[in-house]
Amino acid sequence: MLAFALMVAILARPQSSASGTNVTSEGIDIMLALDVSGSMMSEDFSPNRVGAAKQVAENFIDGRPNDRIGLVVFAADAISSCPLTIDHGVLKTIFSGIKIGVVDESRTAIGVGLAKAVGRVKDSKSKSKIIILMTDGVNNAGKITPLDAGMIANTFGIRVYTIGVGTNGVAPFPVRTPMGIRYQNEKVEIDEDLLKQISDETGGKYFRATDNDKLKTIYAEIDKMEKSKVELTEFKKYTEEYFYLALAVGLLLLIEILSRYTLLRSLP
Repeated sequence: MLAFALMVAILARPQSSASGTNVTSEGIDIMLALDVSGSMMSEDFSPNRVGAAKQVAENFIDGRPNDRIGLVVFAADAISSCPLTIDHGVLKTIFSGIKIGVVDESRTAIGVGLAKAVGRVKDSKSKSKIIILMTDGVNNAGKITPLDAGMIANTFGIRVYTIGVGTNGVAPFPVRTPMGIRYQNEKVEIDEDLLKQISDETGGKYFRATDNDKLKTIYAEIDKMEKSKVELTEFKKYTEEYFYLALAVGLLLLIEILSRYTLLRSLP
């Protein structure tokens, strides 16, 4: 009778289930292009323009765990400081070590910087590729014009977000003298029309940052506009649990058969 009851339980197909979630992410490839010309030492930002840019960009990197991000710095020429990478720890270490003077700081080659960033991201297989270019001046160096570089970016489907950095009017600039550091006010000159045209033609957007808070807001806005695609798929896994019940049925039937011919065998 016990074996029969267990067989009924087996026919009911007892099962256990385990549930979980599969996460599928589709990141965005982002190239940061940062102006490191001498004027980025101006202290209308805290501690200065390049320092503020590094701080805000590092926070931006922390908020993009699914994206590959790289870095290009430019002044009179451009250097690829870090290729696209998902290892954001390495990228942030490189970013924190950026200093004015790594490239000839006397001039600004916006076109060369943008072209270098395009070259680092153009062959990416990602469906979404963007460049965030930050500068505080005008293009006065390089053999590639900013508009030509923007056209190349547009050809490869790369959106360019441009950020003009600098307060309105004049900004205090530190100057070394025999008497120590002295400050002189220098006129802030940003070619906003050029930066707007580059962004418009590539499907991006131009922003003007006049202080640290505005710069943070700009990066937050870009972060919202360029969201990585993350899909969550819930699943359940079922496991049949009749094995031990079947084993118990087999043992009970074996005991019955053995008992019938031993302890419970009929007497003649």
